[in-house]
Amino acid sequence: MISLRKLAMGSILATTALAAMITRQYVGPGPVNGDTFIHDPTVVKTPSGTYLAAYTGDNVQLKTSTDRTTWRDAGPVFPNGAPWTTPYTGGSRNLWAPDISYHNGRYYLYYSASSFGSSRSAIFLATSATGASGSWTNQGLVIESTATSNYNAIDPNLIVDTDGRWWMSFGSFWSGIKIVQLNPSTGKPANNNLVSIASRPSNGGAVEAPYIVRRGNYYFLWVSFDSCCQGAASTYRIMVGRSTSVTGPYLDRNGRNMMQGGGTQMLATHGSIHGPGHNSIFADNDGDVLVYHYYNNAGVAQLGINLVRYESGWPVIY
Repeated sequence: MISLRKLAMGSILATTALAAMITRQYVGPGPVNGDTFIHDPTVVKTPSGTYLAAYTGDNVQLKTSTDRTTWRDAGPVFPNGAPWTTPYTGGSRNLWAPDISYHNGRYYLYYSASSFGSSRSAIFLATSATGASGSWTNQGLVIESTATSNYNAIDPNLIVDTDGRWWMSFGSFWSGIKIVQLNPSTGKPANNNLVSIASRPSNGGAVEAPYIVRRGNYYFLWVSFDSCCQGAASTYRIMVGRSTSVTGPYLDRNGRNMMQGGGTQMLATHGSIHGPGHNSIFADNDGDVLVYHYYNNAGVAQLGINLVRYESGWPVIY
């Protein structure tokens, strides 16, 4: 027979674990300074050990840092404009949600062209030997969506699986997050097979900004729930699930499938940190680094950086 003391101890341990998990959802960002405005950030550590960030802005914007703390603006990816994107943006130069990585001696940049509330969208690819402003070559259209697609071709992220296969996850609202295999030689889809990996059918479809990393035996799918881009009123929050396969199914800590709205909350609004979301992850000497944007009390988008460790097979932000 289980003693009342053991039951009480079990209850205390469970309560303590829950309290620790809840506390971690409201951890503050680490110190950053310099040019700290950013939106939808993605960061790569360069071969020389410096850091290069790309983010949403006119013609895609860049920042650099030597120490991951002090950042400076480094100009646009396309200083002469990107006219091939304007059919999707209604003429706007504002290009969204880039994804930067380094493979085979060059930088790869996937980025989105769209307008708010529209699924007439496209993801494009550019490459560069240096990553510097003006050095990028347009490699053309990767994938597009239309008003009748029931998915939205924005928010790309490249993941290379354990077998060396390239995949791109993407998606925002509508029927949710998709993943498609890429041809490594071109960086473009190897086929037309779009696999659904996350959706929120009961919450207005409010899931976007996928980012997949492989750690240990699992692929972790990070996404953002709810509403971005409303300044201090934004309700964005960072969620995660995991799978042993890059194509899913992705489950949260409670075993709920992310295709049915599942996701474990990792970071949410607290204090002067409003609407943290659209995160990316990169590996550094001191572990995994979480990069995201949030809004300050004045409604200005700011760079958030935290470290991530793994406990019992799940990420922990600190």
